[in-house]
Amino acid sequence: MMFRRFMMSSAVLVAMSGAAFAGEQYVDESGFAISGYDAVAYFNLPQKDPGMMQPHAVPGRADITADYNGSTWAFASEENRDMFLANPAKYAPKYDGHCAFGVAKGGKVPGNPNLWRIVDGDLYLNITPAVVGFWNEDISGNIGKANGNWSGLEPKDASDKSWTELTDNDGTYDGPAPIK
Repeated sequence: MMFRRFMMSSAVLVAMSGAAFAGEQYVDESGFAISGYDAVAYFNLPQKDPGMMQPHAVPGRADITADYNGSTWAFASEENRDMFLANPAKYAPKYDGHCAFGVAKGGKVPGNPNLWRIVDGDLYLNITPAVVGFWNEDISGNIGKANGNWSGLEPKDASDKSWTELTDNDGTYDGPAPIK
């Protein structure tokens, strides 16, 4: 009985602390989280209004990395890497780098690191320009749906698809990251 009470108390404390265990991070053929782009750099890019193309993500460097959520992340500078390590949950994209609209619709599909939006301090990725259009129609509603779906999706395996293989993404990136 005492052990059971201890376990329940521990579970309540974890829930109250806001601690969340991340699911499996989406990693494509680059071998890096968010395809080797710098997660911190998004927060310094000028964000465009919905309906406009965002600036391209900043490629990380293969020699400036950190490990988080079972994956290797690349950064454009040591300063960005250190900022990430100080608070990775602040900079890592929501839904372990999967497409936010896909999660809102109930699935895990890849996130294209160049189709991004920061909402209330959180980074969201989407898979194709067409999907960004659907996402933009009701961003807050889609976030609400995605958040509601995430607890059931999070423990499932990460997507094993590549966003770069979709012809809809042609023109959304200049070349591979990270920079060697």
